[in-house]
Amino acid sequence: MNLELLNPQQQDAVTTTEGPLLILAGAGSGKTKVLTNRVAYLIYEKNVSPFSILAITFTNKAAAEMRERITDLIGVQGERVWASTFHSTCVRILRQEITYLGYDTNFVIYDDADQQALIKIILREMNLDEKKYPPKTVSAKISACKNELQTPRDMQRAAFGNEYEEKYAEIYRLYQERLLKDNAVDFDDLIMLTVQLFLEEPEVLEKYQDRWRYIMVDEYQDTNTSQYTLIKLLASKYRNLCVVGDDDQSIYQWRGADIRNILSFEEDYPEAKVVKLEENYRSTQLILDAAYDVIKHNTGRKNKKLWTQKKGGHKIVYYTALDESDEAFFITRQIRQLKEREGRSNRDFAVLCRATAQFRAVEESMIKQNIPYRIVGGTKFYVRKEIKDMIAYLSAIVNPADEINTNRCLNAPKRGLGDASWKRLLTFANEQHIPVGEALLRAEEITGLTKRFMLTMTRFGRLLEDFRVKSKEMAITPLCQWILSESGYWQELEGEDSVEAAARQENLQEFLSITSAYDLRSKVGEDNLAQFLAEVALFTDLDTYVESDDQAVIMTMHGAKGLEFPVVFMIGMEEGVFPHARSINSLEPEEMEEERRLCYVAITRAKERLFMTRTNVRLLYGRQNCNTPSRFIYEISTDNIEDLSIRVQHKSTSIAFGDHVGIRAKETPQPETILPEYVVGDKIMHKKWGEGVIVSLNNTGVDLELKVAFPEQGVKTLIAKYAPINKLS
Repeated sequence: MNLELLNPQQQDAVTTTEGPLLILAGAGSGKTKVLTNRVAYLIYEKNVSPFSILAITFTNKAAAEMRERITDLIGVQGERVWASTFHSTCVRILRQEITYLGYDTNFVIYDDADQQALIKIILREMNLDEKKYPPKTVSAKISACKNELQTPRDMQRAAFGNEYEEKYAEIYRLYQERLLKDNAVDFDDLIMLTVQLFLEEPEVLEKYQDRWRYIMVDEYQDTNTSQYTLIKLLASKYRNLCVVGDDDQSIYQWRGADIRNILSFEEDYPEAKVVKLEENYRSTQLILDAAYDVIKHNTGRKNKKLWTQKKGGHKIVYYTALDESDEAFFITRQIRQLKEREGRSNRDFAVLCRATAQFRAVEESMIKQNIPYRIVGGTKFYVRKEIKDMIAYLSAIVNPADEINTNRCLNAPKRGLGDASWKRLLTFANEQHIPVGEALLRAEEITGLTKRFMLTMTRFGRLLEDFRVKSKEMAITPLCQWILSESGYWQELEGEDSVEAAARQENLQEFLSITSAYDLRSKVGEDNLAQFLAEVALFTDLDTYVESDDQAVIMTMHGAKGLEFPVVFMIGMEEGVFPHARSINSLEPEEMEEERRLCYVAITRAKERLFMTRTNVRLLYGRQNCNTPSRFIYEISTDNIEDLSIRVQHKSTSIAFGDHVGIRAKETPQPETILPEYVVGDKIMHKKWGEGVIVSLNNTGVDLELKVAFPEQGVKTLIAKYAPINKLS
C-alpha cells in the first residue's frame, strides 16, 4: 500500500482500525477512497480476514463501486469482503435465519405495487372506504412505523382512543398477518425483521457479530432508527465500528433519516475518534464558498468548511426568466454554447429540480434543441405492466404461497377467470391449509366452479409446477423465454399488433438483457431464482444511470446525491419552490434546515460551472404563481455571483434562436428590501407564533438574523428579510 497517495487526514482515517471512528467527510473529499483503502489496510497491514469485514452503504451503485475498487486494490481477496447495502445484507441474513420468525427461506419481497394490492384486499375485507383510507397513505404509515421499529401493537397503543388511527393499526396488524401467510416481506421488513431476529435470538446475533468484527457504514447521516439499531447490535460486541458521513448532507428526514444518529455518535461511543475530511477534490473554491455561504446558516451542524487546491473558478450564473419555458430555453442555449465553445459532451450537464413536476419544460426544450438527454427518476422500469407480469410468474414459481403474484399471472395472458373464481380458490386453500399453488392443482375439488374453470385452474397450476421444476435446472434467461412462450404471453402481444404491444415486447427484451447479465455472474441452482428476485426487489432507478452515456441528465436534487457533473443547473430558485412551501410554512425550524442542506448538496454536485435560475411567473401543479427569489440566492456572497437577471419593462426585442424566441431587454435594477432597525430587547409580532422578544442579532443588511424568544415556542432563529413579523417597539 502507498499511503502517501492520501492526505494526512485520510491517512489518519485509514490507519485508525480499532474502536469506534467517526469520519466527517465533506462532499467530494474522497470518502470512498478512504473506505476502500481502509479495507486494504485491515487485510494487508493488520492481517484481518476479508471474511470479517462488513462495508455497508445505501445504494446498489455505491456498493458495486466499492466492491470494484476494493478488488482493484487487493485482488481476489476483495471478493470475500461483504460490501453491500443495508437491505441486501439483511436479505442475506434472513435467507439463512428467517425460519426463527415463522417464515420459510424462499420468501418473496413485495414492492410498492404489491403492498398496495394487498392493502386494497384488506380494506375490502374490513369494509373500509379507500377514499377515507387511501392505500398509499396506509402504506406510508406502515412504513413509518417499521422504520421506527414499531409493531402493530405499538401502533395500537399510540392510537388508543382515536378511532380513525385505531383502524390504521388494525389494517397494519392484518397486513402483517397476510404477509406471514403469503410467506412475503416488504422492503421495510428486511431490516425490521433482522432486528427482531437479533433481539429474540441472541445466539444468532452473536454468530454475525463474530462473523463481522470490523464494520464500516457509509452515508451514516441517512440512517433511520431501524438501520441505526441494526448497526448498534452488530457492533456492540467488538465496537470496531467506523461510520462515514456528513451532517450537512442529511436530506432524507422525510423518509425517516435521523440526523441525530451522526450528531450524537460520540455520545453513543464516548471512546470514539473523530477525523474530519475537509479537502475537496471535486469543485472549485468559488463553488465551495457558495455552498458554505448557504450551509453556515444552519445551527444543527458540526463545524467544518471545505477547501480545495482548485482556487478561483467561474462565478455562479444567476438568471431570472420570464416563465418556465424561457427558463428551459436559457438552459438548453447555455448547453449548446458550452458544447460549441468548450467542446463539452452532453454527459457533462445536469439539470437539478426540487420536484419532478419541473421536468416537463426542460424536457421539451431539450427535444426542440436536439440535445440527447435522459430523465433519472421518471417512470421506473420494474413497475411497467409487462415487467411486473414477468416478475409475478417468477415469484409464484419461487413461492407457491404468494397469493398476490399468483393472482396477477393467473390472467396474464387472460384466461377468463374472474374475482368469484379466485375467491373460491382462496377459500378452498384456507380451508385445506394449503398454499394457493397447491390449491390450483386440486381445483377439481372446489365446489361451485364450472368444469371449464376447474380445467383452466388445473392447467395453470401444472404450468407453474412445470416452470418450478425447470427453474432448478435452467438459468434465468432461458427460463423467462420458456415462460413467455408456454404461458402464451408473447403470442398475445404479437396478436395485438399495436404500437403499445410492440413497446411491451421491447421492454421484455430489455428484461432478458438484465437476466443475461445476471446469468453471467451466477450459478444455476435451487436458490438462484430467489436471489435474482431479491436483487430486482432492491433495484433503484439510480442503478440505471451510466455516467459514460453521452446524454444530459434531468433529475431531482435528492436523486443527485452522490453524483458529480462538470456543469450543473439548479432551477426553480424561488420561495415556495426551493425552499419548498412546506418548509416555509412549517413551525419546525428543522424543515428549513433540511431544505438548506439539500441546497448544499445540489451546489456541491458542480465541479466547474454552476447556474441558478428562477422565473417571474411559474405554472406548477396547475397554478400560476409569482414567487420571490429564493432566500438561498441572497445567502451567497454577491462577489461570487454573476447576475444575468435582465428583465422586461415595457418593450422588448425578440431574437430568433432555432425555433424558439428569446428575450433581450434593458437591465432593470433589483429593488432593495428596506428593513426596520432592530436591537436586542425589541418586541416583534410573528404571524403564527405571536409576540416575542429579540434576544440576539447576527449578520447585517439582507442577511440579518434575529433570535427571538417566544413564550410558548421557545427561542427561534428568523431571517428578518423573509420572516412574517412586524416590529412592535
